[in-house]
Amino acid sequence: MTARENGDLVVSLNDGQEAATRKPTMADVARHAGVSLKTVSRVVNQEPHVRASLQQRVQAAIDALGYRRNEAAARLARGASMLTLGLVMENISNEFYGRLAAAVEAAAAEHEALVVFGSYEESADKERMLIESMYARGVDSLIVVPSAADHGWLARHAGLTTVFVDRVPPGLVTADAVLLDDVRGGQVATEHLLAHGHRRIALISDDEDISSVHDRAAGHRTALAAAGVPADETLVVHAVYDPARVAREVARLLDLADPPTAFFATNNRAAIGILQALRERPERPAYVGFDDFALAGVFNPGVTVVRYDTARLARAAVDLLLNPSRAGRRVKVPIELVARGSGELPPP
Repeated sequence: MTARENGDLVVSLNDGQEAATRKPTMADVARHAGVSLKTVSRVVNQEPHVRASLQQRVQAAIDALGYRRNEAAARLARGASMLTLGLVMENISNEFYGRLAAAVEAAAAEHEALVVFGSYEESADKERMLIESMYARGVDSLIVVPSAADHGWLARHAGLTTVFVDRVPPGLVTADAVLLDDVRGGQVATEHLLAHGHRRIALISDDEDISSVHDRAAGHRTALAAAGVPADETLVVHAVYDPARVAREVARLLDLADPPTAFFATNNRAAIGILQALRERPERPAYVGFDDFALAGVFNPGVTVVRYDTARLARAAVDLLLNPSRAGRRVKVPIELVARGSGELPPP
């Protein structure tokens, strides 16, 4: 008897032994589909001349059992080297990227694959150098958090398989990408502040040429419009990258004759900048951040955030990378709002 448990195949042994949990194999898929092991192998390895009806039966069994091909073993069987994935990120010192790197490494380990990391530190030229250097050294499967620069040049590397995370790369709008539900996140954050009585809500935003930042800001404006609150561009700060600059901008906004009573920060660095600014201020505006961070629950009040499952983001990216397709695919990871106190403060 077989059943699914956390993506694994649970096998109840007939001889009375205790049930064992293991990963499903191609042999399990063959039994489930009622076909030969060779047929399963041909389908999994995308070999030609397999009847469509057999492909459908095998794929249905793969979906039912949650089978995943061991890509590393498949490469070794073909005489290729151990699978190595590349991860190119904006700035490894940012907590988001540290969590993402750990999650990608864990997801790759399920396929017995190695991961090499690179951080381009907000430099599009360094990003290109990292990608081309990895490719030149035989790393032809990459997960990239892209900069705001045009990525059309990647199309010239026919042997490179790339999946983008968190952002749609400019110049490659049909590329595979794993994205957060950013519009919904910006909308939920702003609706939360509106529900607590705020009408002057400042937006602290990164570079809106980055698709995720653009979409979070779009969700913010959608929520304001739905509530009948005019968008005030004097309360919008664009292209801030570090907490120290955010802190200065927050102080400037709070010194206005008609200051904001609440803030929405489109990333964790902006939320930290708000905290830095308020440390020296008598005001207590409400604020909601996008991205959770380790100390968000330590402050008083705790920081209300829009968060998501980073492990789910990483697993989806690795799965797309190891199952390439000619058609550009999109995976959207859901978000949730975590209320800890800062987003629930009322207007003065």
